[in-house]
Amino acid sequence: MIVQSNKMADDEDDSLNEIAHALIVTNLDIGFFDDDSRKEFEAAFRSYDSDASFNYLKSFRRARVNFTSTESTVSARLKYHDTELCGQIIKCYFAQLPMLMSNDNLLPPKQEKLFLISPPSSPPVGWEQVPESEPVLNFELIDALARLTPGEIHEVHPPSQTMPAIVVHLCEDPEGFSERPMVLQTRRPERM
Repeated sequence: MIVQSNKMADDEDDSLNEIAHALIVTNLDIGFFDDDSRKEFEAAFRSYDSDASFNYLKSFRRARVNFTSTESTVSARLKYHDTELCGQIIKCYFAQLPMLMSNDNLLPPKQEKLFLISPPSSPPVGWEQVPESEPVLNFELIDALARLTPGEIHEVHPPSQTMPAIVVHLCEDPEGFSERPMVLQTRRPERM
């Protein structure tokens, strides 16, 4: 029998640890945020915890009351939820505890230098990033492109028995190409 009561006490302690040490107080009017109302409000909650701290969220018409223990948080919530304080019926809610994230989710790929490939928006489970090699610079191709001059014929690929030749004919710009022709603006119709 004693073992059961200890187990029940442990269960109560675990459930109390799951409650945050803060209350969110709602339904506060804009007129509430003057000095007299704040002093009365703070005195009411400090009767449960003398070290309580307060954060006022005027634009949300709310206040956050931070306590040092879970017991004082629960006691204050039971006392003041749906009761009149400072001329207003307030509501008290436990502040939500932060959620702990597990590593069961798919993680982003490791940071590597990627030149062309990015991971898909939703990769399948088990997908792994393929390391990409650095781009290859073909200096022969760069040299051939640099030697191209207008007005000459350049054979890029010589012919073979199975492939035709690839020949590039570069053209010069016609005279006056850089000059823009004059475009006449269309007249606006007359109003009647």
